[in-house]
Amino acid sequence: MALLTPQGVKEVFHFQKAEGCKHLRALLNWEDYDDVKDLRRSILLDILYESIIFAVGKGFPWVKVVQVTKFTEELLQEAKGCPITEAITILGKKLRDYQGQFNTTHLLALCDYFNNTFISHYKLYQYVLCQDQEVTLTVTPLEICTPPQPLPLAQGMDREVWQHEQQVAELSMAEVQKRTNVLLLKEALYLEQEHMLQKIFQDRASEPRQVLKREELENLVNEAIHIQIECLKELLQYEVQVAFDILDLKLQKKILNLNPPSPFPPSATGQSGQEEPLKPQKESKGKRTKAKK
Repeated sequence: MALLTPQGVKEVFHFQKAEGCKHLRALLNWEDYDDVKDLRRSILLDILYESIIFAVGKGFPWVKVVQVTKFTEELLQEAKGCPITEAITILGKKLRDYQGQFNTTHLLALCDYFNNTFISHYKLYQYVLCQDQEVTLTVTPLEICTPPQPLPLAQGMDREVWQHEQQVAELSMAEVQKRTNVLLLKEALYLEQEHMLQKIFQDRASEPRQVLKREELENLVNEAIHIQIECLKELLQYEVQVAFDILDLKLQKKILNLNPPSPFPPSATGQSGQEEPLKPQKESKGKRTKAKK
């Protein structure tokens, strides 16, 4: 408290409470501490700060404000752990000790202040300042994802134009997917056809070696042709269906392109369109002037 000066308490008073408490802590030469984990020191600092605010509000000179702060710290220290009757005795004794430093008005104001605060809430002060408190602190890390950096405004477009382009792009992607599906099916049917033909010939090769009769050879050829025809039939049916689907997609794209959304801001084509018809009128007016001459 010896480091506290009139100029120091004046600076503390002119700060807001958070900054004032921080500045007061520096003036008292207190070490840094965690306000949450060390509540006792934090509350004690608040009490000293409030005593400064009280003294200034009651018109104490800046020199006496320092004495009020010292009075507060000494009272809290001497009354620690004492019963309330003894605390009242300690308060009266300290007021008599400070009679030479305060006038009667300030001394009465100081007495009222501590009676209405310290004595009225004495048990609370004792509970906070004398009893160790268990602090349960739960820390939950929270990841905050910042929004992506927006593109320059020059690259922006109207919402309806963007939606129109997205619809066109989706139709184009659907068309590409249809063509890809045809190629995949063609490859799958080719592999299936090859597997079925290979199975037929393997079954024939597993029989005892003998000369094939004409009827057996015809059946073998017909079976192979039937397999190829079925695969080709399935492929042609799918290609026809895909062709209709692609035509429908192209028609939808054509309709979208014929009805594009209006750009924003609107272009100045309307003004130029109004100026074009005026030129023939000016020319005809010139011809009439020549005719009159």
